[in-house]
Order: sequence, then structure tokens, then C-alpha cells
Amino acid sequence: MEAHCQELYPRLAAAGCKVTVFARRGYVDPDIKTWQGVRIVPLWSPRKKSLEAIFHTLWGSLQIFGRRKQYDVVHIHAIGPSLFAPLIRLIGLPVVVTNHGPDYNRQKWGYFAKKTLRLGERWGTSFASAVICVSRHIQDELKKLYGRTIIYIPNGVVIPQKIPAGDTLNQYDLKPGNYVLAVGRLVPEKGFHDLVETFSRISTDWKLVIAGDADHEDEYSRTLKAQAKKNSNVVMTGFIKGLTLAEIFSNAGFFVLPSYHEGLPIVILEAISYDLPVLATNIPANLELIADLEFTFPPGDRVALKEKLVQSMKFPLENSKFALENKGRLEGEFNWERIATQTYMVYTKIVGVAHRGAHLD
Repeated sequence: MEAHCQELYPRLAAAGCKVTVFARRGYVDPDIKTWQGVRIVPLWSPRKKSLEAIFHTLWGSLQIFGRRKQYDVVHIHAIGPSLFAPLIRLIGLPVVVTNHGPDYNRQKWGYFAKKTLRLGERWGTSFASAVICVSRHIQDELKKLYGRTIIYIPNGVVIPQKIPAGDTLNQYDLKPGNYVLAVGRLVPEKGFHDLVETFSRISTDWKLVIAGDADHEDEYSRTLKAQAKKNSNVVMTGFIKGLTLAEIFSNAGFFVLPSYHEGLPIVILEAISYDLPVLATNIPANLELIADLEFTFPPGDRVALKEKLVQSMKFPLENSKFALENKGRLEGEFNWERIATQTYMVYTKIVGVAHRGAHLD
């Protein structure tokens, strides 16, 4: 959702919106007050995964309460922070909630955290002036559960310029077109443990590159890194971005996402934008982007994953049709300019009905 907001709000600012983003101190440079027309307000929150989002959103809500005349609408992202949608409505402001996925399905959460997240989804969906979701399957589920209109506005992607092999590939001893790429946070639901274990059982001169790190180092991320170190063909880059990540994307042989849960994975959109064939689990979110089951496998099924990896490494050009068949959608449905326009229309309609306390249905 950070990537979502990073693309969305500068475009809304360019369209004439005065945008304030309450960021988490420690994740942003405190000296940067504005970025691409967006006002950045860093707020303190404890660096503990079970408390960080809740405290940050509560503190942000109190900031809004003291300055409510400065704002026309409040936009909350994710179901955890949506716990405070009723509070914002009590303050007297319309609220838009974007549901990025059922976070309570993530394996890292315990019983209490999952119950809290489900409550956040319920309150956010029930009390928000308008509810946006990033995928069709989330839209269908929320309609069934709560019986109200849910607006589909997906994640998007910017079509990039490819970067030829250079210093980054040399740094990791990678050959263009001869490595598998996976990108994401090092958390259990991404399934990277399945990928590393499966890849280690394949005899190949290909390499596996996993780009990403854990927000909060834990037993899972430490175990995964230790597992990867046992195989010289597995490369863990840590968190990378910008031109470094672009070079890694540009020269990969194909992309793989072995996740158990997703909202609508931006990483698949990014892989398609680089013309990469994609292998992914056959969960609903991924199937919205991958229509051909030939390129999917059941989550946690290491036998099926191994078969797909071996096939893709042996005949990589046969999978190139994937990118060609799907890239056209990036310029329409998943275009950030279109997404920003759709979001702006939600805001203007919400502000128009806010004085009646109505839902956008």
C-alpha cells in the first residue's frame, strides 16, 4: 500500500488536491516536508509490528481532530487503521477506506491481532462514507458480507524503461536472462520458504534472486536468510529500489510469486511491465492478473512449484507469451492516471453528500 500511495497522491496533488500524508516517523526523512506536491507529516509510533499501525492511526486521528477545518475528506488505507473510521466520522469528516486485502489471513498475526483486524474491516466497511477495494475478489467478498456498494479501483503500474545489465548484475554475479526473480517482504505469507527450499532441490546453473527484506526482523526472516545462505545460487539482495531494482527486473529470466495471500499484487504488474513471464500461486488475487492456469500452481505445493520452475528454466521463451498477452491491460485498467481520476471522483462525490452523512452507494 505504500507503493500505491506513493503513486496516487502526487497525481491527486497535481490535479489540484491539497494532500497531507501522515507518515510513520522512522520510515521517512524528517527534513522532507513536501514531496511532489504532497505535504508529509511524520508521526511517532512504536516500532512493534502489532502496535505500530494502531498507534500511528490513532495519533493521526487526534491530529485531524485538532485541525478538522483544514480537511474535506480523510482517506484510510488497510483494514487495521480502519478501526478509526467511526472516530473520524464522529469528528464530522467524510471517510474513504481502501481495503488492500484481508490482512487477518496473514500468518504472522496471532489470535487477538486477527480478531482486531476483522473488526477493523467491519467498522471500516460499515462506517466509511465510501469503500474502495483493489481487486474484484475483495469487492465480491465485501458485498456479500456487508451488503453495501464497494468501489473497485485497482493498484497500478508505471511502464518503465528497461535498464541493460551493469553494475548491479555484476555485484551479485548474475547473467542476463539466467535468474529467477522474486520480490517482496520476508514474511510467511509470501511463501519464499517454499521457493528457496524447492529451488535448492533443482540442479541448474540458474540463480534465484529474492529482492526484499523484513520490516521487523523476526524468527521467520532470520531462518529464511540462513536457509538461503546454504545455496550459493540463491541471492538475497535485501531491500532495494530505484535503478538497482529496475536493473534486476529488466534482466531476469522470469518472475515468481509463491504467496499464500494477496490483495492485488503490484509486483506482478511490475513484472508484466518489464515483459517478464510470471509464475504465481493460483489464489484469487493472482488469478485476476493471470488468466492462464498454465502459469500457476497451488500455494505450498512444492512439487508443482518445482515442475513449473524446471519447465520455465528449460524453455523460457515459451513463457514470453504471458507478458505479451497481459501488457495491454497495464495501459488501461492499471494506469495510475486513470486510477487517480477515479479516486478524485470518489472524493468529490463524498464531499458533496457529506453534509447529509450519506454513504456513497
